Amino acid sequence: MGLFFSRNRPEPGIEIRGLRWSFGGDWYHTILRTPWWFVLLVIAGTFMGLNFVFALGYRLTGGIAGARPGHFSDLFFFSVQTMGTIGYGSMYPAGLGAHLLVTVQALVGILLVALSTGIVFAKFSVVRARARFANDVVICPVNGVPTVMFRVGHERSSFIVDVTTRVILTRTEHTTEGVLMYRSYDLKLERDHAVALSRTWMVMHRITPESPLSGATPESFAKDEIELTVTLSGTDETSGQLLHARKRYLDSQVRWGARHADMLSEGPGGLFILDMDCFDQIVATEPTATFPFPAPRLAGAERAPEKSGERQAI
Repeated sequence: MGLFFSRNRPEPGIEIRGLRWSFGGDWYHTILRTPWWFVLLVIAGTFMGLNFVFALGYRLTGGIAGARPGHFSDLFFFSVQTMGTIGYGSMYPAGLGAHLLVTVQALVGILLVALSTGIVFAKFSVVRARARFANDVVICPVNGVPTVMFRVGHERSSFIVDVTTRVILTRTEHTTEGVLMYRSYDLKLERDHAVALSRTWMVMHRITPESPLSGATPESFAKDEIELTVTLSGTDETSGQLLHARKRYLDSQVRWGARHADMLSEGPGGLFILDMDCFDQIVATEPTATFPFPAPRLAGAERAPEKSGERQAI
């Protein structure tokens, strides 16, 4: 629950200290991040709380005609009727104090309705990018060259058009002065742009001599605390709005000597079958002379069986 009110939600494994706290904060973006049930609960709780406060005010003024003496519920429901501009007529303010309180409550009710309407409309108008990223990054030879690969997909039936993806490598390095730094490098992708993304896309980076990962091993990945940050952006075909998504991979999520399981196969009559159940599955590859890494332990993923006639969608 505390994450709902955090101005900067940290990544897993990161603790932020010394951040200046402000009561006002950035409530608009906080509300946009919170789930629907929480927003509706806040609106309902605010409505009930304000009516309770105004009911106490009417009790102090004692100027509500038609309310039964000693019945706080009558004052509360009169407050609800006033804020909701219902006005059945069985109860009405009597006295200057009650009339002034009704005036204030009418103004508060207008502001509450306006704010609630704006919040609900803002949450409805925000299009969430239902992009999906594979659980693991795999490294295996492709045409004899070690290649970093991971799968991205789209969980909606519509397309994301004009899709662009970037991969940033972050690792620890020591300067000649002995200072520990986190350095970031752009990884050159085989294809960083797609006309449209429907279900899957295999993002690939070839580990050539010019690559920042040239000569890397599983041990060096762990020693250098390698992290891969992936960003994906594009335009939603249905709404026309710009979508963004990101994913962070740690060195423990990189599988050496494995590839993603095939998802695309050809069925009877030339029909192509795309099996989304295989999205996160990986299969082991055989070690070679230039890539002498054994099959990884497939923690958190299933070893998918090989099927004849399957094709890898990239």
